[in-house]
Amino acid sequence: MLRGLRTGELLDAAFARLVGQVPARDRAWLHELVYGTVRLRGRIDSLLQRFVRRRLDSLDADVLDILRLGAYQLLEMRSVPAYAAVSQSVELAKSVSGRGAGGFVNGVLQSMRRAHEMLDAVADRNTIAELSAWGSHPRWLVQRWVAQFGPDATARLVEANNLRPELFVRPVGITIERAIELLARENIAGEPVRHAPDAVRVAGAVLQGSTGQTEGYTPTIAKLLETIPAVVQDPAAGLVVRYAAIDGGTVADLCAAPGGKALAMTGAEGPTTPGYIVASDRSYQRLLRVVENARRLQTDNVGFIVADGRMPPLRTVDHVLLDAPCTGTGTLRRHPDGKWRLTAADLDALTTLQRELLESAATLVRPGGLLVYSTCSLEKEENEEQVKFFLENHPDYRIEAPAEFDATMLDAQGMLHVLPQVHGFDGAFAARLRRAH
Repeated sequence: MLRGLRTGELLDAAFARLVGQVPARDRAWLHELVYGTVRLRGRIDSLLQRFVRRRLDSLDADVLDILRLGAYQLLEMRSVPAYAAVSQSVELAKSVSGRGAGGFVNGVLQSMRRAHEMLDAVADRNTIAELSAWGSHPRWLVQRWVAQFGPDATARLVEANNLRPELFVRPVGITIERAIELLARENIAGEPVRHAPDAVRVAGAVLQGSTGQTEGYTPTIAKLLETIPAVVQDPAAGLVVRYAAIDGGTVADLCAAPGGKALAMTGAEGPTTPGYIVASDRSYQRLLRVVENARRLQTDNVGFIVADGRMPPLRTVDHVLLDAPCTGTGTLRRHPDGKWRLTAADLDALTTLQRELLESAATLVRPGGLLVYSTCSLEKEENEEQVKFFLENHPDYRIEAPAEFDATMLDAQGMLHVLPQVHGFDGAFAARLRRAH
């Protein structure tokens, strides 16, 4: 799996591709090992460097990954005896790179094992260097966040990103209370979520695998999806749907996959009640996931189109939801590989794409309709600055906050900001833009 990451494969995809080769009883353990190692890679590397005389990036890539996996077991996996973590890593290194590599891995991990009590002795965790190293985030991203949020809030954000992601679901077509009742009948403990009235937290569960499919889930999650009509969805995404407060009519979801927001709207009650949803995505394979989940939920008010959101084959519609491709810096808890894959150049490319998608979306909304722009990013360039540029060039649009919404999540202009370090789940942004009649 870690080899796949080095070639550009997403962690979720690599795990889904290879997890079938592992006995079912070991899959949760493997998920914890691989995702945990990637999540804390920066911290692990900073500790390993104390016991390796040369730069880590000069090591054989396979040997370095084996060291990381062994170190994570020593530091975080209390269920694995230290001697077993070392011996398994040594044998793996021998099988991959020979006896010399095995001896090297043994020496490094044994030294780390003996020094375990001193490894967390850091004077000031709020410096940029330590927020990057101990906080396990790339330095350039930490520097951006310190400038935007300040060092204390950035420290809380980094800490929040390093937590294991909890499992949340959004019931579709039934109330939260009914969903919790049905889950309890199957001995699954569900509970309401503060700040997120459309979400249920599955107590004691940790998210495994991709949120759009049942493969890779624990047996509890598979049973959960059989027990209630629901989508696996972080509360932040549900808050975007609630914030949208679609007031009837036809909605075009221009970047629909993996489909959580579109499918949540189909069964939503209260302010968000669209009549019909056109779910569009440029990827046929990704759109298939939306189709499969729509069938599972037996929805009958959603259609599907494979199309580029910059050139949608649609006439004017009542409303448009543009959940734009973005850096995903609000979802690093669930997608820890994102922080190591992302670059500043990606941010520039994505802001250009978002601007093009907004231009296309603006032409589709009928007078009086809504354009809801959202991302799962924390970056101003993708969020409020993008909206500011759009409004400067489209004076027929204005920000209109929903009539009923938690004001603590809205800025002075009425745009939605969900922050991991404040609310305890993914980060999200949304702007509800009304076109003049």
